[in-house]
Amino acid sequence: MKIIHKNKKAYFDYEILQKFTAGMVLTGPEIKSIREGKVNLKGAYVTIQQGEAFLKNMHISKYSYAQQADYDPFRIRKLLLNKREIEKIANQLNTQGVSVVPLDIFIEKSYAKCLIALVRGRKKADKRHVIREREVKRQLDRAVRKRV
Repeated sequence: MKIIHKNKKAYFDYEILQKFTAGMVLTGPEIKSIREGKVNLKGAYVTIQQGEAFLKNMHISKYSYAQQADYDPFRIRKLLLNKREIEKIANQLNTQGVSVVPLDIFIEKSYAKCLIALVRGRKKADKRHVIREREVKRQLDRAVRKRV
């Protein structure tokens, strides 16, 4: 599994409740562009419509050698999930403050896949707590390195 892009902002802004791995329906030039790492998940989100999952607002840059003239980098892409997973996500979306965002794009066995998660937004105080924990962990790591 080769991780192409991580949505670092999502890991910081949201509390992750449950993760799912989903395949993506892509065109040929899009998968080549993803393999080059020309993908951005900032502001991307997942919606459930008529029993199908769709990834919206994900940017995949145009492949440099593609002959497509009318390429849309923000096109809506279908996600491939089991029916049970889609139902589970749809049921959780009805709860207050829960949404679905993509966390990672990765290549697994020559297929591009997306790690999506049910998330709940963090409050400002929670974000400060996360920053504080990260700083303490860094200080401990530095102290251990100096003693060894």
